[in-house]
Amino acid sequence: MSPIRRAFADTSVGQIHYATCGDEAAAPVLLLHQSPRSWREYAAVLPLLGQSHRAIAMDTAGFGDSEGGELPASIETWAKVAFELLDAIGIDRVHVIGHHTGGVVAIEMAALQPARVLSLVLSSTPFTDAKFRQVRAERPPIDEVAPSEDGSHLRAMWQNRQGFYPPGRPELLEAFVLDALKVGRRSEDGHRAVASYRMEDRIGGVRQPTLIVRASADPFAAPHAGELRAHLPQATIADIEGGMVPLPDQMPEAFARVVLDFLEGRS
Repeated sequence: MSPIRRAFADTSVGQIHYATCGDEAAAPVLLLHQSPRSWREYAAVLPLLGQSHRAIAMDTAGFGDSEGGELPASIETWAKVAFELLDAIGIDRVHVIGHHTGGVVAIEMAALQPARVLSLVLSSTPFTDAKFRQVRAERPPIDEVAPSEDGSHLRAMWQNRQGFYPPGRPELLEAFVLDALKVGRRSEDGHRAVASYRMEDRIGGVRQPTLIVRASADPFAAPHAGELRAHLPQATIADIEGGMVPLPDQMPEAFARVVLDFLEGRS
């Protein structure tokens, strides 16, 4: 397998960090992570996709090692910066894969510059209409915890997510906590950006071939697959049984397989 290489690219919001794997001459695939994760969500997926594609996993502006955290969090801004990264590394057209927040950003990218987005893979992606916004406004924060001098807030971060992660896989929660700590008090920014995004105004402009990946054990996103499909008549749904919130790093082989099956013949 090709090695993973990491680099930075200059954009209007500062340096954006990304990791890439595969032949630079191969068809490019851009991977967008959930909040408040980083490219590491796809660390095990990149070499699998890199066998046939140029796979690129970026840190969303303000997350991971990317700059831009001082900007107001918004799906529109993150999509714009993603295109700036592609410009900086010389990529015109690309397949876009997004998980949770990343899927929402992927939809905005497809609507914003449709000629540049060849296809979409929407993994565990919510449909963020007025109903979603209302429900989200009535719920407590997902990852936000008050800092404590004794460090108990770290345990609270772990426990808030533990029920949505597979048992016996503490390394997945460790990866989440590490990324959340790097974001600091902005850990809820991604969720707020998703909750304020008016997808119903944008999804009608998405015409690209689309795959909706439904993780069967993800209670937040799995119910949205049908809603997305209703607004994207060109889309198909692929189910991954046992998949949970951390699907790409929980089940990288299964995730990569459904993606590669979808991309076959589209490069």
